Amino acid sequence: MPFKTKRVSKTVKERYLRTLIKRIKREKFLYIMVLPTLIYFFIFHYIPMYGIVIAFQDYSPAGGFFRSPWVGFEHFRNFFSSPYFLRLLRNTFLLSFYSLIFGFPVPIVFALLLNEVKNTVFKRTVQTVSYFPHFVSVVIIVGIMNIFLSPTDGLVNLLLQRFGYKPIYFMQEIRWFRFLYVSSGIWQHFGWSSIIYLAVLSGISPELYEAAIVDGASRFQRAIYISIPCLLPTIILLLILNIGNLLNVGFEKIILMYSPRTYEVADVISTYVYRRGLLEANFSFGAAVGLFNNIVNFVLLLLANYVAKRVTEYSLW
Repeated sequence: MPFKTKRVSKTVKERYLRTLIKRIKREKFLYIMVLPTLIYFFIFHYIPMYGIVIAFQDYSPAGGFFRSPWVGFEHFRNFFSSPYFLRLLRNTFLLSFYSLIFGFPVPIVFALLLNEVKNTVFKRTVQTVSYFPHFVSVVIIVGIMNIFLSPTDGLVNLLLQRFGYKPIYFMQEIRWFRFLYVSSGIWQHFGWSSIIYLAVLSGISPELYEAAIVDGASRFQRAIYISIPCLLPTIILLLILNIGNLLNVGFEKIILMYSPRTYEVADVISTYVYRRGLLEANFSFGAAVGLFNNIVNFVLLLLANYVAKRVTEYSLW
């Protein structure tokens, strides 16, 4: 019996291998098209992962990966015992959390509303206009904010003074920083993020809507009982991916926006890594903090996928 089982297993493997070879031959041009992308990710994303070892070394460019002394978890302990640790974690989490809570539903609602527009010219015009901010540089976005929110000649403060209010130093006040960061991010990216939802909505069979109209369903009811259930798999998958990037707050926009007066709410993990890792040339410490950040994101991704799988029937795997 053991011999027979081994023989059957070998036959199954050979059959699978032959099927795989036939599939590769049949779809060889598709694999050739994918090959440059695989090479790119292997060279620029997988090979550099070896650099993680400097998080456990007292790295110096002269010594390199192989001759730098090994220090173990010293950099992690220094980061966890730092007086800035809790502040960095809190600020990073809150900025990402607010962006997720307030920003994630906006492209969904925008796609649902735009899907109800019947005038094709108006619909395409609104789509195109909503995409523009996504392609604008972060430097320009922050520059526009500085111009409009200037306490001396900014449009917003001029309107406030017209109604009898005192000018507000929006970019220098702690209580306004998170609002400005989150709202400007929503404005910049909601149009571009709605593309995938509009694509899903365009693939819904018109017969479903026609049947609902015959049954007397209103536009709101059609959205609730047809559009949203069809969008649900895409919504859940993108939500899982967004949760997996919850602590990935880019430093470019924050560095352009913050100042010493707003460090208390603006300083995040990525800006701290930029200062300690690049400006102070402490590469090992920066790598350790970045590795911690990525591990937390990976754990959040696993948890989000697990919860989604338990609560709904959709998940990444």
